[in-house]
Amino acid sequence: MASSGAALLSAAFIGIVPGYISRSVAGSYDNEAIAIFLLMSTFYLWIKALKTGSTFWGTWAALFYGWMVAAWGGYVFITNMVPLHVFVLLLMGRYNNRIYSAYCSWYVLGTIASMQVPFVEFLPIRTSEGMAALGVFGLLQLVAFVETCRRLVPDKAFTVLLRAFVVLVAVVAFIALVLLTFSGWIAPWTGRFYSLWDTGYAKVHMPIIASVSEHQPTAWPAYFFDLNWLIWVFPAGLFWCFRWLRDEHVFVIIYAVFAAYFSGVMVRLMLVLTPVVCVSSAIAISKLLEAYLDPKLEVEEAAVAAPTKKAAKKGKPAETSAFQFTGFMAGKKARGVWSWESRALVVGVLMYFMIFFVKHCTYVTSTAYSSPSVVLASRNQDGSQNIIDDFREAYYWLRQNTEKDAVVMSWWDYGYQIAGMADRTTLVDNNTWNNTHIATVGKAMASNEDIAYPILRRHDVDYVLVIFGGLLGYSGDDINKFLWMVRIAQGEWPDEVQEAKYFTPRGEYAVDDRASPTMRNSLMYKMTYHRFPELYGGHPAQDRVRGQRIPEHGTHEQLETIEEAFTSENWIVRIYAVKKDDPFGRKHKDAIQFNKGFLRQGDSK
Repeated sequence: MASSGAALLSAAFIGIVPGYISRSVAGSYDNEAIAIFLLMSTFYLWIKALKTGSTFWGTWAALFYGWMVAAWGGYVFITNMVPLHVFVLLLMGRYNNRIYSAYCSWYVLGTIASMQVPFVEFLPIRTSEGMAALGVFGLLQLVAFVETCRRLVPDKAFTVLLRAFVVLVAVVAFIALVLLTFSGWIAPWTGRFYSLWDTGYAKVHMPIIASVSEHQPTAWPAYFFDLNWLIWVFPAGLFWCFRWLRDEHVFVIIYAVFAAYFSGVMVRLMLVLTPVVCVSSAIAISKLLEAYLDPKLEVEEAAVAAPTKKAAKKGKPAETSAFQFTGFMAGKKARGVWSWESRALVVGVLMYFMIFFVKHCTYVTSTAYSSPSVVLASRNQDGSQNIIDDFREAYYWLRQNTEKDAVVMSWWDYGYQIAGMADRTTLVDNNTWNNTHIATVGKAMASNEDIAYPILRRHDVDYVLVIFGGLLGYSGDDINKFLWMVRIAQGEWPDEVQEAKYFTPRGEYAVDDRASPTMRNSLMYKMTYHRFPELYGGHPAQDRVRGQRIPEHGTHEQLETIEEAFTSENWIVRIYAVKKDDPFGRKHKDAIQFNKGFLRQGDSK
């Protein structure tokens, strides 16, 4: 894009910027750290292929794109960014054989590589997200055909032929797209796509997306927190891209515009914006440093291009203006903005901001982004640090005390952690594409034991894990997420699960004496507060997160189909074992009812 100095600065920026480091934390069990490397590698190789017209570099870009598809669902960003770049270049009248060779090699080989991923398979050619890449590929073939005809057909005949050909192709392509979409061959846009353009869409139609905090709109302070002063310099780098406006700079401009918009819609997409901010800011800072560290060439060019008005009026040769650096090395005194004082001031301010940037990045990453998500840290009254290790403790218990083929049901937030640290199969995990499967877990959690137990047995669940922060005040527990479980389940079974039943008659979300019967009888409520009042020795049990008192006696005392297997030291992680069939082959619930009836008969006798 620019000089080697800009390259060095951009590498230094992305090496420490919090916007990228935030997804590279040990214990997060996310693969975005790999994905952003692959994203930038694919874009680099694409630019290389575009500038050289080499199918060799296009092939490498396709291979890295295939790797990206296997690593992260955000590959759709690349799938649409590269075609958009080519389409804009075609609109600018910049078609050439380099573009044709680069794009065709990337699209054909990249699509084939992506289809080797089991989860993707035919999605690139059967979903609306992949239609832009396919459409641009077809458009390139048409443009190449037209350019060939231009050389073989006379001008007048070519104009008539071109117009008829364009109209015919446009009509046929539109009809084919409509027919394939209505026939179900091409899937419509997904809810994730609509949520990027309409921030309220997910809350109404896709609660699984809206339930994730990372999918909320970004607050303005988050930009300074994650990017610091680079967010101010970022537009200046785009100015230089507009000034140069070669093919590769068009790509940076498109990338910057879309990434900036998407990052404002979803907090997590700050990760996609960060690389282009580092590149663009490095270009701007590099140009400033080049100008003020060695301004002679810059000023001489400016003096030649713009002679003084006084000299122009008298017809005299152009003289240096007051802003020209006139022989500082020869001992003459420099004036204006190019004096050594001005140069030292500008360079000093830039160095100060870069030092401040390092300090900011160090502070943010050490305080906000350096704690593994499975280890919590708090401060005691004397200022000493207290480590809360309940998650790791519970996962270790699962690993050591359960069968290797045991199935654990929990909310999807903890799926990757359980699979990675406990080495146990989970019913759902952080791959949230299967909405029905996650809704099934939500229904089990939101239902009473009579409904939940058949669901657990049908899916061969051996253990149920819940997170409870009421004892310590950990607000990220499952009771705070419970309404999202209800909403997701309601989307699949609106007749069986209704959100309104979990509120008080006054419309409040309560877990104390005011809690609704549906709320108290839900499996989630029972597992969360089971034996919790016993900790207070007869005194009212206080939920420190909700600020409410839990009744000493209630439905949370009664667990018939599951039993407590493990509770961590600070009661954050609670694990329950699902009771199996009795020796007579009866489901546990049926056996309980039979035994109760038998005892009643004995009492009457």
